[in-house]
Amino acid sequence: MTYAGPGDPEELTTRTGGAPLAPAGTPWPACVTCEGPMQFLAQVVLNDLDRPMDQNDTQTGHVIAIFMCQNDPGMCDEWSATAGGNRALLFPAEGLQPMTGPGEDEGLLRLGAVNAVNLVSVPGSDYGSAREEWGSRSGNDLRSVLGQLGGQADWLQDDETPGCPSCARPMDLVAQLEEGPDHATAMNFGGGGAAFTFACGPCLQAAFLWQC
Repeated sequence: MTYAGPGDPEELTTRTGGAPLAPAGTPWPACVTCEGPMQFLAQVVLNDLDRPMDQNDTQTGHVIAIFMCQNDPGMCDEWSATAGGNRALLFPAEGLQPMTGPGEDEGLLRLGAVNAVNLVSVPGSDYGSAREEWGSRSGNDLRSVLGQLGGQADWLQDDETPGCPSCARPMDLVAQLEEGPDHATAMNFGGGGAAFTFACGPCLQAAFLWQC
């Protein structure tokens, strides 16, 4: 995934910033620790994956919306998949509309501009080598790489693949995200970190965490 400039805030596509598309009446997530509204980071359309999550996959036609607390960075365990400082919500892709959230005067922090995402297929044995190959071929700064869809997680620390809260099976990687090239719209993963979004297709569960 590479950054592609300004995006449409109401388009059902993989993008960062703005507000997600969600079923009508979906409440904006709040942090378990500080109780403030979370920052919306990214929307990932699962149809963009080049392979199903597993042979029993039921996620075709679904979208994941990713949120993280930024009200007091570092104090709400927003890196953890289970501490309540972030949320990954999995929705059917039909009948969605922009999610209504609280205003900035009520504590909501926006990520900044809405950014579209290009999907580029690059050969490589792993995400790191594919990222380097893309930079070499295109002549672009590697900071323009947003991450990868599917594949294997390129962990910065130990493997933290979450188990599904419903069936306890290890979840499948949906997307790995980089912070982004522009400080005005960058996601905060501890300064140079990376984030990981997972899902369990049969149970329609999703999880999010980051490492640095």
